[in-house]
Amino acid sequence: MSTSTAPTKAPAEQVTASTAPPRKVRRRGERSRAASLASHGVLTLASLVALFPVAWLVYLSLGPDKNDYLHPGRIWSKMTFDNYAFVLQDTNFFHWLKSSLLVSLGTTVIGVLVAATTGYAVSRMRFPGYKKLMWVLLVTQMFPIAVLIVPMYQLLSKLQLIDSYLGLILVYCSTAVPYCAWLLKGYFDTIPFEIDEAGRVDGLNPFGTFFRLILPLARPGLAVAGFYSFITAFGEVAFASTFMLSDTKYTFAVGLQSFISEHDAQRNLMAATAVLVAIPVSAFFYLVQKNLVTGLTAGGTKG
Repeated sequence: MSTSTAPTKAPAEQVTASTAPPRKVRRRGERSRAASLASHGVLTLASLVALFPVAWLVYLSLGPDKNDYLHPGRIWSKMTFDNYAFVLQDTNFFHWLKSSLLVSLGTTVIGVLVAATTGYAVSRMRFPGYKKLMWVLLVTQMFPIAVLIVPMYQLLSKLQLIDSYLGLILVYCSTAVPYCAWLLKGYFDTIPFEIDEAGRVDGLNPFGTFFRLILPLARPGLAVAGFYSFITAFGEVAFASTFMLSDTKYTFAVGLQSFISEHDAQRNLMAATAVLVAIPVSAFFYLVQKNLVTGLTAGGTKG
């Protein structure tokens, strides 16, 4: 006598599990779609906030009247490039450009060279007072400009450097070198000391090791120091307006003041000049931007 067994039914849970689509497992560090959308939204908003003042300045520079900034809605129907033509043709714009570039590039070259040698010496050499030297450089940054103008004016007057590019470059170096020396000292600390020893084995003196081995490796740090020095000199007003007496030797920052008088302010020309002023700075930033992020973060940790 044969017996037969009835087929057993699978539990409902097992059927549901077998037919349900597999659940996607997120990898570690992978953000959800909502988090990605939120981060992109925040970044987009931050970008718009950063770009709005620049776009607004360009928009105001296209208004033909000096009071158009009071009624910006009227500019759209009467946009013109007359402000740019006036600035380029009827002002000392190109003299300001020459002065700004000479002073800024001179400050960058001299300041970065002095700061690099100072930072390298403190990073590698243990001479008496090397720690105090860095603290002295830091203390010099605490004095306000108003306190420094009078003694610096007296020094430049005795050296006959008033109304000279060299005098203004030296003044700006006194501001840029302390910060850049600290910055580059931290960057040099990240470069292995074995590279210096290898240079000595190959017969290089300390200067040869510094210029031929260390500086090429410190290019990102030098880019940050150079950019800081350039911006410091390019946009400074107080020292330039005090030590430069000739109209043709004004920098851009001082030249902009010529559009403002006691009873009048030509804001449309100021806006057009400000847009033109931003072009050299943007070009310099484009040249060094590849190394800026690396240089800003490399000195934060050692090893």
